[in-house]
Amino acid sequence: MWSLLAVLLCELLALAGASSVKPSSPKGFVTQKNGQFELDGKPFNFVGANSYWLPLLTTTADVDATFKEMQSAGIKVLRTWGFNAINGSEVADALQSGLTYYQVWNSSDWVLNDGPQGLQRLDYVVNTAGKYGIKLILAFTNNWVGYGGMELYINWIAGAGNTHDVFYTNPKIVQSYQRYVSTIVNRYKNSPNIFAWEMMNEARCLGDLPSGPACVPGTELLTKWYQQQSNFIRSLDPFHMITTGGEGHFYWKDKNIGFWFDGVFNSDYNFNGQAGEDFDTDLTLPNVDFGTYHLYPQTWYPELDTPGSNFSIKDWGSFWIQAHATAAKKANKPVLLEEFGVTGLQNKTEIYSVWVDLALKTKHAGIFPWQFGMLGLKEDGGNRLIKYADAIIDGASPNDGFAIYKNQTAVWNIFTNVAKVQASRSG
Repeated sequence: MWSLLAVLLCELLALAGASSVKPSSPKGFVTQKNGQFELDGKPFNFVGANSYWLPLLTTTADVDATFKEMQSAGIKVLRTWGFNAINGSEVADALQSGLTYYQVWNSSDWVLNDGPQGLQRLDYVVNTAGKYGIKLILAFTNNWVGYGGMELYINWIAGAGNTHDVFYTNPKIVQSYQRYVSTIVNRYKNSPNIFAWEMMNEARCLGDLPSGPACVPGTELLTKWYQQQSNFIRSLDPFHMITTGGEGHFYWKDKNIGFWFDGVFNSDYNFNGQAGEDFDTDLTLPNVDFGTYHLYPQTWYPELDTPGSNFSIKDWGSFWIQAHATAAKKANKPVLLEEFGVTGLQNKTEIYSVWVDLALKTKHAGIFPWQFGMLGLKEDGGNRLIKYADAIIDGASPNDGFAIYKNQTAVWNIFTNVAKVQASRSG
């Protein structure tokens, strides 16, 4: 009897031990280990592309042509939106314009559009990426109003008069967000073409709506949301990586970092925790596999970036890159320079080479300029208004001042050369 009990006890202990070990990822899935990405057991470093507009194209030929262009530039990972939501009142116009949309809001819940003008377009992007050796980061929603961000959830579920950060705490909103996350994850979780899931693009305490007192430095509201949602996503998908999609704001409590402007000292939003992020802490969450950050000093410091000022876009960006590399090394996790941009062709040519060189020196696994530009698109004769001011003009993909096209040879070559360096560092 005792021997039988001993055998049963050993079996139970073995089962308990086995359940605590994460299963091996399927072939073709990217993982992270000791601060770097691995693909099938070999290092994986890359130049990536941002193209929110790719699933918004109406013809498969233009999608294929864009992937082919990315492949020729050495791009290995594409970041795009896994969301586009509209109000029910917008459906008629969307059908007429050919706008891709996945969610329709008419009440306190949304209806999925998985038809040929909906998720079938995203299906094509996901399925086609692998043909060109490219993997995808899919973001689940947007901090901003563009293309149906999180404030649609707030407006329809919580109602008018609420602050932006109610999205992170309202149980009905969290449940609705998770229902959409489940839809996307379950649709693609078996695909090796997915690089990672991204909880939100640029989550902050505030958006187009103001923040409230529940989301101020020290409350850790956004960190708690990242933890909750990354745990939820992991429960759906044990294999694909998960990240925040954040801009990389710090909460350096013991450092009063700021700048003087017009005789007044201003505490710096990027470091004082006011945005809601705490990059150092967020990166330590067990189901956040790697860090992301963005870089737009012209936009963030317009009062300083003026003629005659001693403010340097280039130097500030270098400081920001080094700060995130240091935090990632401490956490022993990879980091992506996931979005960055300056306006002006000369600025791009002079500054990007410095930034990407520093990113390489500090062992960034991935470098993603904002944004990829494509020429020669054919749909609607090469001219089509997509939404807002986003348009295809003379065959060129949307340009917000940051787009990089192949005919901008000096800038384009910066990234094709970096892609070769990253490839040499990979298996």
